[in-house]
Amino acid sequence: MEHKSGFVNIIGRPNVGKSTLMNALVGERMSIITNKPQTTRHRIIGILSDDDYQVIFSDTPGIVKDPSYKMHERMNDFVRTTFDDGDLMLFVVDVNEDYDADAPFIPRLSQLEQPLFLLINKIDTVEPEQVLERIKFWNEQIPNIQETFPISALKKKNTEELLEAIIKTIPEGPVYYPKDQLTDKPERFFVSEIIREKILLQYQQEIPYSCEVEIESYKETQTKNGEPLIRISALIYVARKTQKAIIIGKQGAAIKKLGMAARKDIETFTEQKVFLELHVKYKDNWRDNDYLLKQFGYKR
Repeated sequence: MEHKSGFVNIIGRPNVGKSTLMNALVGERMSIITNKPQTTRHRIIGILSDDDYQVIFSDTPGIVKDPSYKMHERMNDFVRTTFDDGDLMLFVVDVNEDYDADAPFIPRLSQLEQPLFLLINKIDTVEPEQVLERIKFWNEQIPNIQETFPISALKKKNTEELLEAIIKTIPEGPVYYPKDQLTDKPERFFVSEIIREKILLQYQQEIPYSCEVEIESYKETQTKNGEPLIRISALIYVARKTQKAIIIGKQGAAIKKLGMAARKDIETFTEQKVFLELHVKYKDNWRDNDYLLKQFGYKR
């Protein structure tokens, strides 16, 4: 029996549903999801394996049109690498979105040598006529689109049909990762992402985008009763002194609420009891600091 395997890159603007799509396809909570743009900051791999295939999905940050910080430039670097590798590209657009046809990456998509699928997401929010209009618009802009899939990633509408087409399109190939492996990222990466997700949900306006989470320690121990326990110490970096006080809150109420919400999801993710400590550190303008960006994983 032939074995199919391939690298499938997911690309699109912020908040079009790329992370929701990968979670729907892989079947695991691989990328944090909120209704805020720039939630995904790194290139995250999710691996879907069966006896006769292995699909390696790559979820990228949304394309930042006008980068304000070096961090944004690094995020765009992650996106650019997707044009240089992969066996199949999934271009995700929001059916409600008015897209600039002269967006800089449109010519890059038009010149792709590998197969390109167009995914028009959130079709459950509009009338069928609007979906048809978007299909026509995009196929006129990018003539090399091989297949078009109107989908709702959140409700998993047409995602099974999409997955069947992906498996059909990827080439024959070897097993790149162990069949039981779900991602190339360590557990502590997803822990930091869960904490950052809760910051995005709990705090308003600029605060979440000025924060980065670093896991200082991650130790698997036991409770006094001998039950498995993970002790985690996390450091939340902020870009301005005033933001530190906001994260902590009056008498520590805000950070306590944050810790409780994060711990609950981390326990679900790890399937173990968790003891979580959160600390806040001010680091002036960390988003333009090359050393810290490298430390946080924003490597060129």
